[in-house]
Amino acid sequence: MSGPAMLVKRLPHGADLPLPSYASEGAAGMDLLAAVAEPLTIPPGGRALVPTGLAVALPPGHELQVRARSGLALREGLIVANAPGTVDEDYRGEIGVILLNAGDRPVTVTRGMRIAQAVLAPVVRGAWREVDALPETRRGAGGFGSTGTA
Repeated sequence: MSGPAMLVKRLPHGADLPLPSYASEGAAGMDLLAAVAEPLTIPPGGRALVPTGLAVALPPGHELQVRARSGLALREGLIVANAPGTVDEDYRGEIGVILLNAGDRPVTVTRGMRIAQAVLAPVVRGAWREVDALPETRRGAGGFGSTGTA
């Protein structure tokens, strides 16, 4: 199944790396690879902007969401710090991934390592309309934990 076209430009430091791809037939995300020149060690509690060597032009009305890879999060504690990160439709710079080491030991990112996943998603833009009162709901203004504990 083919979706909307995403134009991609390989930057010089990522020229030898494969393009992002879906790991399985039903995968929602494409793996993003680290385009680091040298291994990069992220200490526990540390974060780093990891280059991918890619710039994109997304289809109109879409964003690219950058998310953690579940295996890296579980095994190494590496998560995307601003998850999901958003690549806007009109951004033309390099895609970078802000990795945070939430684990208890240093993690080394190496060239070509699968560091995150990217999900192409439609964007719905809303318009604010100021009112004096909001429609009532059963929940009302109940916040965190107000709908139950389980």
